[in-house]
Amino acid sequence: MLRFVVLLAGLALATAYKNPHYAAGRSTMVHLFEWKWDDIAAECERFLGPNGFGGIQVSPPNENLIIRAHNRPWWERYQPMSYRLVTRSGNAQQFANMVRRCNNAGVRIYVDAIINHMTGTWNENVGTAGSTANFGQWHYPSVPYGRNDFNWPHCVIQPSDYGNNAVRVRNCELSGLKDLNQGLEHVRRMIVNYMNHLIELGVAGFRIDAAKHMWPADLRVIYDRLRNLNTAHGFPAGARPYIFQEVIDLGGEAVSKNEYTPLAAVTEFKYGMELSRAFNRGNQLRWLENFGTPWGLMASGDALAFIDNHDNQRGHGAGGNILTHRQAKQYKGAIAFMLAHPYGQPQLMSSFSFHDTEAGPPQSHNQEIISPSINSDGTCGNGWVCEHRWRQIFQMVAFRNVAGNTQINDWWDNGSNQIAFCRGGQAFIAFNNDSWDLNQTLQTCLPAGRYCDIISGSKSGNSCTGKTITVGNDGRAHISLGAHEYDMVLAIHRGTQSRL
Repeated sequence: MLRFVVLLAGLALATAYKNPHYAAGRSTMVHLFEWKWDDIAAECERFLGPNGFGGIQVSPPNENLIIRAHNRPWWERYQPMSYRLVTRSGNAQQFANMVRRCNNAGVRIYVDAIINHMTGTWNENVGTAGSTANFGQWHYPSVPYGRNDFNWPHCVIQPSDYGNNAVRVRNCELSGLKDLNQGLEHVRRMIVNYMNHLIELGVAGFRIDAAKHMWPADLRVIYDRLRNLNTAHGFPAGARPYIFQEVIDLGGEAVSKNEYTPLAAVTEFKYGMELSRAFNRGNQLRWLENFGTPWGLMASGDALAFIDNHDNQRGHGAGGNILTHRQAKQYKGAIAFMLAHPYGQPQLMSSFSFHDTEAGPPQSHNQEIISPSINSDGTCGNGWVCEHRWRQIFQMVAFRNVAGNTQINDWWDNGSNQIAFCRGGQAFIAFNNDSWDLNQTLQTCLPAGRYCDIISGSKSGNSCTGKTITVGNDGRAHISLGAHEYDMVLAIHRGTQSRL
C-alpha cells in the first residue's frame, strides 16, 4: 500500500511540472530570443497581452562570458560565469520589472536555465557582471564553484557516444563546456538557490538546457527542491513551476526522452521535423490525420511542441530541413497546423535576421543589443524578424484560444495535400499544399453566418479585410484556396463572425 501511495505521489508531482499555468483563456509560448528585458516588458503590454499569448521563453538571465573575439555570438549566453542576473538583456532590477509587468499583462515568463555546465576555456575572461574565472583550475569564484564541483575524470563527449554510451553523454563535457556534477550537494544548492530566486521574482517555469546531459535522478532532486510559484504574481496556491527539458531524441540514441518524461515536460524535436517534412511536400498532408503518438511522438501532455528553435534554425540540434521564416509560405502553414492541432504545448520562435549562424542579435558599434523597432504595419525592423507579429501567426494564437480543449473532428482530405478539420463547434481550418486549387463545400461545424478568414485578413468592425466565408444552416461552406495564393491556409472561428 505504501509503495502505491508513493507511486501516486510521484505521478502527481510529475504532472504538476507539466502545467504552464497560463492565465485563463490563453495559450502558446513565444521565444523572444535575445530580447532585452525592457523591450519584453513593453511587448507584453502592447502586443502579447492584448493578443492572448500565454507566455515567453526568455534568454538566459544569468551572467555569461563576454566573447568579443567572435563579435558577441548568440552562444555566449550559454557560457555561464555565475548566477548573477546581469547580461546584455539587462540587470536584475530590469529583469524583475519585466517579470512583474508581463505577469500583470497576463503573460508568463519561462527562463532558459543553463545548469549543466559553466564556460569553456577561452583567452577572454570577463563576464557580463564583471566576474572572472580560473579556467585551468575550474574555479568560478562568483558562484562559487571549484574543481571538485565538476565531473571527473575529465572527458569530452565524442559523436559516437550518443549512440552507445549514456554515461559519457552525461558525465563528459559538451563541446568543451565544463561539466558540473549535479549529484553533489553544493552544486545542487547553488542551482536551486538560483532557480528559487527567479521563482521569487515571479517566473512561471524553466527550459532546462542540455537536460539529456544530466542524470534524471539528479534533476528530480533539484526540481523537488524548487519553491511553489509566487502567489503575489497571480499564481494559484501550491502551483509548481512548468519545466520543459531539452532532450534531443529522434530514436536510436543511448539517452531517451522517455527517461525524462516522468520528471517533467520534454521538448519534442521530432514534432517540428515531421511537420517541416510534410509542409515541404516530403510527405502528404493527408497522413497528418493521426498526427501525434502514432508518429512516435511523446504523449501530448508530456510535450513542448515547436517547428523551429534557436538551435535547429541554425542547423544545430535535431533533424534536417527544418522550416524557418525564410520559407514563409510553408512555415506559416506548419505554424497554423501546430496552433490548430491540440497536441502538446506549442512554442513559437521569434527571430532576428542572420546570415552567419554564429551571429548574435542586432547590435550597436559598442556591442549593445539594438531594440526592435515597430513598423506601421505592426511588423518589426532594426534587423528583427518577429514572426510572432505576423498576422497569419498571432491570429492563429487567438484560434487556439477559442478552440480551447476541443478535439479534432470532421477531418477532410483530398487524398493528397489538401486537408481541413474542425475543433469541436468552435473553429475550422483548411490547408492547400497541392499545385492545384482547392474548391470544396466542407463542414465547418460553426453556426450559420458570415465569418472573416483570419489568414487573408482580419475582422474590422463588422466587416472583413480578407476573405468572407458564408456558413449555411447545415454548417457547410464553400472553401476556396488557390494554389498560388499568398498563403496556403484559411481559418475561421466563433470570434470572427461578422454582421455583413
